[in-house]
Amino acid sequence: MKIGSILVSLFLLTCCGSKPTGIIILCAGDSITEAGYPRYLHRILSREGIRNKVLNRGRSGHNSREYLLFLKRNQAAWTESLPDVVFLQLGTNDVRIDQDQTSADEFYRNMKEIIHLFRGFRTRTGKSPLIFLATIPPIPEGTPFPFDSTSRKRVWEEINPLIEKIAREENLPYVDNFSLFHSSPQLLPEVHPSKEGYQALAQNWYEALKKEGIRAKLLKIP
Repeated sequence: MKIGSILVSLFLLTCCGSKPTGIIILCAGDSITEAGYPRYLHRILSREGIRNKVLNRGRSGHNSREYLLFLKRNQAAWTESLPDVVFLQLGTNDVRIDQDQTSADEFYRNMKEIIHLFRGFRTRTGKSPLIFLATIPPIPEGTPFPFDSTSRKRVWEEINPLIEKIAREENLPYVDNFSLFHSSPQLLPEVHPSKEGYQALAQNWYEALKKEGIRAKLLKIP
């Protein structure tokens, strides 16, 4: 789906309808999503005067394989939410060293299928939602089991390069959440961000929206 089409659709929804509903964002991921940033994203959008609905569809402990199954089980219900945008960040649990560990090849296949399923969703105007794909944060040194030094290495050698590759192949907006925490490690004291880290993560997603041209002026309530 072309970015211009979704911008036009959002503009019509917000400016021409008698009861504008703003933007609907579905946040997909693991516990970093479930426990954290969506509520801060809602606050940022509201503060900017953007009417919004942020749906938290994070699933704690899920790797890409488990999340794919979770999505398939809930696909029918989720499609009724009619999201304009999907934020997707997965991969942290794929680098665990217990039974959740996922090979690079399987991770690639799982993410491709997840994206395919989300593309089957429809917005209020019948278009496919715009999907943003993000890299995962680093695994801090000293993070206990089920992570180790191998997990840390896999994040920057395997998982995030694959995420970048998928974004290119699927022509998706790419969000660099790895660099956010790599440059400010105090925001990531363990595998989960601090409160300030979650707030920064929400801001990073919002900046990605702005970068793609989904501006506050299109979404303000008349």
